[in-house]
Amino acid sequence: MTTSAKHVYSIPAELPFIEVLAGGLIDHAIKSSFDLEDFLVLLPTRRAVRSLREAFLRQSGGKPLLLPRILPLGDLDEEELFIMGWEEPGIQASGKIEFDIPDAISSVRRQLMLTRRIMLLESQQLSIDQAARLAGELGRLLDQVHIEQIDFTELRNLVPDEYAQHWQVTLKFLEVITKYWPSILEEKGLIDIAERRNLVMKAQLSHWNRNPPQSPIIAAGSTGSIPATANLLSFISSLPHGAVILPGLDQSLDIDDAHDVETHPQSGLFRLLRKFGLKIIDVQPWPRAQIRNQFFDRMRVAPASRKELVFNIMRPAKRVTDWRSLGSFHGESLEGVESITCYGPDEEAVVIALKLREALETPNKTAALITPDRGLARRVCSELGRWGIAIDDSAGLPLKQTVAGSYLRLTAKLVTDDYLPVDLLAVGKHPIAAGGMAPVAFRQLIRDLEIAVLRGPCPSSGIDGLLTLLEAGQSDLRYVLENIKTISSSFRESISKNQVSLGELLRTHITFAEAFAVTDKQPGRERLWLGEEGEATSKFISDLMEVSEVLGDINGLSYLGLLDVLFVGQVARRSYGSHPRLAIWGLLEARLQRADLVIIAGLNEGTWPPEIGSDPWMSRPMRKEFGLPSHERRIGLTAHDFQQAFLAPEVVMTRSVRVGGSPTTPSRWLVRFQKFLVGLDQQTADDFFQPSPWLYWQSLLDRPVKVKPIMPPAPCPPIEARPRKLSVTQIETWMRDPYAIYAEHILSLRSLPKLNAAPDVGNYGTLIHNVMDAFSLEFQNELPVGAFDRLVAIGEEKFKAVIKYPGVWAFWWPRFLRIAEWFVDLEGKRRQEVMRIHSEVRGYLELKTSGGKFELTAKADRIDELKNGGLRIIDYKTGSPPNSDEVAAGFAPQLPLEAAIANAGGFAGITPKLVRGLDYWRLRGGPTAGEIIPVGDDPVELAQKAKEGLIALIKLFDDVNTPYESRPRPENAPKFSDYEHFARIKEWSTSGGPEG
Repeated sequence: MTTSAKHVYSIPAELPFIEVLAGGLIDHAIKSSFDLEDFLVLLPTRRAVRSLREAFLRQSGGKPLLLPRILPLGDLDEEELFIMGWEEPGIQASGKIEFDIPDAISSVRRQLMLTRRIMLLESQQLSIDQAARLAGELGRLLDQVHIEQIDFTELRNLVPDEYAQHWQVTLKFLEVITKYWPSILEEKGLIDIAERRNLVMKAQLSHWNRNPPQSPIIAAGSTGSIPATANLLSFISSLPHGAVILPGLDQSLDIDDAHDVETHPQSGLFRLLRKFGLKIIDVQPWPRAQIRNQFFDRMRVAPASRKELVFNIMRPAKRVTDWRSLGSFHGESLEGVESITCYGPDEEAVVIALKLREALETPNKTAALITPDRGLARRVCSELGRWGIAIDDSAGLPLKQTVAGSYLRLTAKLVTDDYLPVDLLAVGKHPIAAGGMAPVAFRQLIRDLEIAVLRGPCPSSGIDGLLTLLEAGQSDLRYVLENIKTISSSFRESISKNQVSLGELLRTHITFAEAFAVTDKQPGRERLWLGEEGEATSKFISDLMEVSEVLGDINGLSYLGLLDVLFVGQVARRSYGSHPRLAIWGLLEARLQRADLVIIAGLNEGTWPPEIGSDPWMSRPMRKEFGLPSHERRIGLTAHDFQQAFLAPEVVMTRSVRVGGSPTTPSRWLVRFQKFLVGLDQQTADDFFQPSPWLYWQSLLDRPVKVKPIMPPAPCPPIEARPRKLSVTQIETWMRDPYAIYAEHILSLRSLPKLNAAPDVGNYGTLIHNVMDAFSLEFQNELPVGAFDRLVAIGEEKFKAVIKYPGVWAFWWPRFLRIAEWFVDLEGKRRQEVMRIHSEVRGYLELKTSGGKFELTAKADRIDELKNGGLRIIDYKTGSPPNSDEVAAGFAPQLPLEAAIANAGGFAGITPKLVRGLDYWRLRGGPTAGEIIPVGDDPVELAQKAKEGLIALIKLFDDVNTPYESRPRPENAPKFSDYEHFARIKEWSTSGGPEG
């Protein structure tokens, strides 16, 4: 190495940083008086440390090798860079620790302590989860201030007292960290982790100043974006045997060209060089290894023209005009580069998975996906599963999405929400839940419980409300519910307390969760904490339990919200079992890493680069004046990541045109790339950005071998299977949607009620019908004195069935009272012309056709025998009755067919008489409580036409070639059908079917 004042080197962006670093260190150790194990190598992240160790192993050719001491300068946690402390910093030869630095407070302990401090503020009326979120934001502000080494006393000078009253309110709130927090930490003998890092580095520099290192110290891969790190790097670069190695420095660009342009990819490196007092020409190339081995022989690099291409694309805005003077375009620049624009994330994930899968077909080829989009990364992991490939995602899986984490949250929600049916099903069908039984048997009982009581309107709260719905013979289901009630009782008791400690909530929660996970053969504890995900979840709960006392007592019902907030940022990472040649890297993890194939995915604005949000505490000018870096600095860092990744041997860039149904904007770097190519060579740009064949190939992956156009279902069952008995309401369905008749009467399919169903209009109509039926049967001839009170009393009796559903009662009962008032008033006026009332009377009419006997049935809501010798048929409607056009056209034949039955004497107990009136009584219960809607002017004619139409319909379906079509006349299709999904209407109606 040279003996210049500063030893600063750079490894070109097109070369694999870690491999070249390892080769250079081995080469230098051979040429110098130092052995390799004498070196101290400092890298930015723990993953880089592991990668360098693996690189040494590859380059040694399997020979034994004593490695240098390799330490991480930092690691990534919740999107913030935390520098890890030295291993035994400042240790003297005697073994005594030279510097006494307090321990750092854990992140979860700090969040809980800040949460408690926020809750003590008199002016804040916050829930515990809101306070915990604010505590997380305050923690991030603390870290930023410590990282930038700023004094909080400068806050008050940002805005004059006479301006911005809201800032004064913010200042008052920030006293939590400016006034109270330092004293809290001092009392506990702790410091913030970012402050401790600063002190560790300061102590290390102090130690090295008094005891200059005599062996080589190499700091590689860091951009010095953190001041304490930059100070350390500056010191190392000035050591006789020290060196700082920068990643991918653009030495064709002067530092001043990117001055104050924080979005430029080289901005971080240029800031560091300015701190060193160096110019670009002072930076030396890191000497590549002169030794040649099998690895270097097969090492692939991007063509030199690719580097020139991407560096020109990423030039500062004021240098974009230089594009005009670049001359001819080098076609080799795009060798190995591909751009794929997909319709959506699902399509993008499949394309990426196919690319990764193809890479495995080449022996020893490595491939990596680089993306900040964690959702896309999870999709790719899932898609690779179809080939049995497990891939290492460096960001890990959010703890709340792991099997153990989701189970803990579901069990907490079950008890907090008082055993709602949807929560009971969610946790009951979870793979960990077993309730003391064999898992298969337990899940079958949960399904039986779902059918028996959980579907439909939500019952009254608690397990007891569900137990009241069970019948006497359902002892096995009763056991399931009572067991859940028993094992969760302690947790339920804790949840119900107004003041309870977080420790008690955690203990009772975990006790319940473990008990609910017990099988007939295995303890619940073994099942809950199984595997790496279980271990990560167990560690999180253990850490939380250890510091839970600092929060004090909380309302038990706030436990679930608090748990959700504390889960944020907690992840579980895979340590083994993934494919050795594939990886998924986040942006920080991708730095210094290199693969033969790199897929740069999620290239949309807001994802890569990230969306720059607003600071919850300070405006942009205030941040600058206070000394905090601008948010745009993150864009510069991600731009550098893009630049480095683009120089892999093979590069695939992908993006989605739409995400979540909304259109997206391409990443600014992708747009620059396209504009650059268009400006240099239009034809090359057109060829490069044409649709990729991978889009077609991914579409074939799940496509059937034989593709048949989707047509409406039209089954033709044999004559003997076709129904020969239908009600008058089913005749209407038969005309409007024959397929529904096929599904219900031939396939015997019935729909299940919805979970946590809102008040159902069908059930409401049934209740109203039952009340009117009971009243009419009790008073068939004359109205009693106090008819309204008697009708309300009957209503109370009938509505007892829904008292257990409080929401239903509150919604329906007031409507019924308005209906009752309207009904009694109407009856008082019309009873004088009525001789007798028949309610819910059943009727029957036999029709003979060429296909045999057909039975038409009916149950009329009400038939009035009139004193003038005729009949009046009334149908109660709580919804909207059919209009006169539908009745005349035969698509609403219910009342006309009931008239046909009545004319033929088909209603029991009613002498055959002609029907003189057909009425719908619309019982709404709204501002207009009820109204009478007559049907037609001539009931006799309507009845005759309806009967003739029915006979024609029967004859039509007596033909074996007549299909039971789905909605043959879309304009007359029913407004709702239980069999819409079964008939796949949305598929064929949008693919050229009758409704397309």
